[in-house]
Amino acid sequence: MAQLVKLLDYVSRYENDLSRYPTQYIRLKTTHWERMKMRWLNEEDLTMWQQEAVMEPEQQPGEGKWFSPFFRLLKRRDQQDEEIEVDIETEEQDEKELFDFNPSIIYKPENLEQLKKLYMDQLFHFQLKWASSTMLEHSRLDAKFLRDSLLKSFTQQLPDSYLLFYYPVLKVKKAPVELDILLITPLECLCITVLEGEDASAFIGTGDRFWTKKIGDRETKLVNPLIGLNRMEKIVSSIFAEQNIQFPVKKFIVSKNGYIDYPAVPFDTKIVDRRSFADWFGALQRSTIPMKFNQFKAAQVLLDTTQTTASSRLFDEQEEQMDINE
Repeated sequence: MAQLVKLLDYVSRYENDLSRYPTQYIRLKTTHWERMKMRWLNEEDLTMWQQEAVMEPEQQPGEGKWFSPFFRLLKRRDQQDEEIEVDIETEEQDEKELFDFNPSIIYKPENLEQLKKLYMDQLFHFQLKWASSTMLEHSRLDAKFLRDSLLKSFTQQLPDSYLLFYYPVLKVKKAPVELDILLITPLECLCITVLEGEDASAFIGTGDRFWTKKIGDRETKLVNPLIGLNRMEKIVSSIFAEQNIQFPVKKFIVSKNGYIDYPAVPFDTKIVDRRSFADWFGALQRSTIPMKFNQFKAAQVLLDTTQTTASSRLFDEQEEQMDINE
């Protein structure tokens, strides 16, 4: 499953520590799946299973309380100008929330494939939680994302090493700019503009400001998708250049169920429609390249540029409690 790093302008756990959460996510996903599968194979009642916290050896309770002061002492000796304070209680609470994932069996799967689908759907919901909340803040998640088939396809079918920015809002010269889809693979950044329409609809491209969308005898106009796509590529490339990050940026216009007719497509833009989507998406799926350092740098600088709109979970919970008491 590709990792949903940023969704719109929602607060994201990846913003807290991009170096930590990708590996934590992969470990969580693998551990829970193996445990769930083992219990299903042994015909155990999975609905009664309460997940156990999975922690790295260095994060076991007790160890952190001994290690943190000692670590701070050494850091002060090496870096006298820096003071590192570790709030152990906050870290432990964050660790509990990090693994607050309890997959359950809501129906009896007849085979392993059905079990996997059930697990992946619940993990997808958990991903949305990570992409819209932290321990202290949360953003109000639009329910439409629970039913977003394209978002599900990206997160459930692409490799864990891919980092997904789904319609993020970036701050460019202090002004918010809404982008389309950014997929950060280990080797490159894919800028993706999606053309959605009824099944077998046709998009006729021109070099003008508007394209034509045809469905049977009906025709409608839509803004030339290259305008937004070129702007997105320019913004991303300039952000990378400012930080001296050498990371290729490629552009794609994608229509999963429609046809795109644009003979004059620029040489630096790829067209992916109903005829080629399966091959294109399949090539992305087959990648076995692990995460790369440059990939993290590219994703981090984009995260640092995104806009976040969120509210305090603590205050919201207090207000809800007051409403209940009244």
